[in-house]
Amino acid sequence: MADKRMLILPAELVKKIDDNRGDMSQADFIDYLINSQMKEETKETKRYVTEEQFHSFEQDVKKLLRSFLDFFINYDLELGKSPRNELEELVSRLQGMEKDLDSDSEKKATIKWK
Repeated sequence: MADKRMLILPAELVKKIDDNRGDMSQADFIDYLINSQMKEETKETKRYVTEEQFHSFEQDVKKLLRSFLDFFINYDLELGKSPRNELEELVSRLQGMEKDLDSDSEKKATIKWK
């Protein structure tokens, strides 16, 4: 049989435990809470990214989209399709994206992809 110890708790806390433990004993409920809190603490550090990391990711995605657009424009030009209106529209969109990238450069953080 395991050693048992007495823990003195405020009456309000004991009432909270009794109200929320359901069919579990007080000891099992407290043990469950401690274990779940310890697991949450280790998961929490890995679950979130910083604002700088997210901003850097956003910039990398914009650059990737731009490279896709460049590729498809060049591919269409090699096939002989050159609709001027669509090309000018794409160029203006690319320039707009480039301006967005330049204006957001002050918050720049880098993530190295492997």
